[in-house]
Amino acid sequence: TPERKKKLRTLLRKKAAEELKKDQEHKAEERLRVIAERCGTKADLETASTDDLKKVCQEYFDKWYGLEGEMFFLQREVILRDLQINELTISVSDMKGKFIKPTLKKVSKYENKFAKLQEKAAKFAFANQMKAK
Repeated sequence: TPERKKKLRTLLRKKAAEELKKDQEHKAEERLRVIAERCGTKADLETASTDDLKKVCQEYFDKWYGLEGEMFFLQREVILRDLQINELTISVSDMKGKFIKPTLKKVSKYENKFAKLQEKAAKFAFANQMKAK
């Protein structure tokens, strides 16, 4: 019956909304857990002495320095892999005999003619200067 279908639809919508809400909460908890794992716990900076602040800054610096080094090596690895992929695609295209035509730049015929005219004008002006002297 239509009433029963309507009731089932509303129940399904409620169930889907609850699951979506639970999923979002789970994702938020997971995100906070990962952030805490990667960054560590937040240090209490208000009540810390200068020596404690120096230690905290040194810890953060050491962590940052290590991550920067890691990032450098990862970027280098990515570049090397891109080069390997490019070489492999070239070798595969060579094996298949299908060569990718490079896109050519459009060169205007008028630019070439204009350049030649300028050269002739410069030679003519130079010749006229020489005659005038």
